[in-house]
Amino acid sequence: MIRILWFAKLKETLGEEESHWDDAPLQVIELKRELQKKYSDLPSLDGAMVAVNEKYADDETQLNDGDTIAFIPPVSGG
Repeated sequence: MIRILWFAKLKETLGEEESHWDDAPLQVIELKRELQKKYSDLPSLDGAMVAVNEKYADDETQLNDGDTIAFIPPVSGG
């Protein structure tokens, strides 16, 4: 199982801080596609920063059972 952490607007939109995904292994890009299908109201994950096990990662990063992935959307302010 992969632990998914949501931050900022993603967390607000979904109404939860954490989700889980049972199908592993897969790449980050594959998980993004599956999450977009599962959560119809989820904003695009294309611009979100991704961290896997607390290290920044890219779309080709392999996710395995027991990993934690965090999606951190861009924020604005001033």
